[in-house]
Amino acid sequence: MEKKSNVVIVTIAVFVASFMSAIEGTIVSTAMPTIVGDLHGVSIMNWIFSIYLLTNAIATPIYGKLSDTIGRKKVLVFGLSVFIIGSTLSGLSESMGTLIMWRAVQGIGAGAIMPVTFTIIADIYPFEKRAKVLGFNGASWGIASIVAPLIGGFIVDQLTWHWIFFINVPIGIIVIALIIIFHHETFVPRKTKMDYQGSLWLSVTLLAIMYIFQMLSETTINWFMVVGTFVLAIITGYLFIRREKRVSYPIIPLELFKDRTFVTQNLVAALISGYLIGFDVYIPMWAQGIKGLPATIAGFALAPSSIMWMVGSFIAGKLLLSLTPKRVVMISLTIILIGSAIFALFPYSTGFGWFYLVAAICGTGFGITITTTTVTVQNEVSAKDIGIATSLNTLSRTLGQTLMVSVFGIVLNVTMAKGVNSHQSTSMSMMNKLINPKTATDLQEKLLPILRHILYQGIHYVFILGVCLILIAFVTNWFDRPEIKQDKLE
Repeated sequence: MEKKSNVVIVTIAVFVASFMSAIEGTIVSTAMPTIVGDLHGVSIMNWIFSIYLLTNAIATPIYGKLSDTIGRKKVLVFGLSVFIIGSTLSGLSESMGTLIMWRAVQGIGAGAIMPVTFTIIADIYPFEKRAKVLGFNGASWGIASIVAPLIGGFIVDQLTWHWIFFINVPIGIIVIALIIIFHHETFVPRKTKMDYQGSLWLSVTLLAIMYIFQMLSETTINWFMVVGTFVLAIITGYLFIRREKRVSYPIIPLELFKDRTFVTQNLVAALISGYLIGFDVYIPMWAQGIKGLPATIAGFALAPSSIMWMVGSFIAGKLLLSLTPKRVVMISLTIILIGSAIFALFPYSTGFGWFYLVAAICGTGFGITITTTTVTVQNEVSAKDIGIATSLNTLSRTLGQTLMVSVFGIVLNVTMAKGVNSHQSTSMSMMNKLINPKTATDLQEKLLPILRHILYQGIHYVFILGVCLILIAFVTNWFDRPEIKQDKLE
């Protein structure tokens, strides 16, 4: 008799995996000022996020294809194992270069977590229950938003930042054990050939694009390298598309992009995720660098967003039963626009309590948007392509984050450089110290207001750019078709 998956325990395992991803992101954001203060190099700190997101983006479509061919279980267990190894080695790092390298390994493993867990949810739950389950899955992010600042702040304040990575190890091992024991796949994996050449061209293209943005964030830009890398991206992108048109089993079926809803909803997800990475990275920096608050308190600035994300997911499930995805996303984007506009208008003297209120507003919009785009994309494809469709949705979100964390870094670095140059008594090394509350005490008291205003200007422009992203998302969503075929939602 064929064994069936224990839906409850498998769902718990998926939630734990999401919790691990959530706690990792929140803790790193909370600890980043301390890491920068310890290892130095505020100008390259974006690589800590960029390299993780980059390798994550490269691996995601490969994992999605593999999950449709050899099965979700094997792919998830492998990805989690790599993630644990990368986390361990990141925790052992003693230099910025080493940390960046091991974060790349961590990202390769993480590339499997979100798309495959979402695909498993699609496998074991029908459409009408899926949004609700994704809402419960969002609860893990809400819990993590409360636990992570406490744990991360305690580790940073009492131990060392290295331990923020070690916390992933026991959680990852628990998830692997639950998946191995209790998940028995009901679908029959397809025996197809892996498109290794297509994977290579895709990986080089994504790497080139990401590297271009990183080079543009440097103080001195090597335009010869930028142009050369851009040409490389064009060539490998062309080779990838040509390969996908000819191969029998493409890594990314190009016919998916003929579906207008599939394309627009993925683009919206990418744009919102781009804003989200700025939200997660620069709010704790504002709290610590400008307000001088400890890491524990700074991390809590993100808690309302994660909690209300869960609420937004439940709202999305209700709205999708009566409204088209286009209309649901229009509502959610309006909510995010209100929150992002308020953030962009915050003056230097804004009380920290206001961050909680506006974060809750944005979190509600995030929950509705991401849940709606995920469920919609899954239901736009046939059952055999759910894995790759989900991975493409994850890839879109990851690319949005990877590109925008570099763009935001450019805005911050340029603004800080101008601010430092206009005040002869300041330097970028002082900005490094300012961002970490522990080392900020080493700075001269009379320089703190000047340095904080320089940092404020940089973060202020980051959030203005964020508002522009939301407006572009509005326009993108407008091009979605007005109705979704009802038979796809049943």
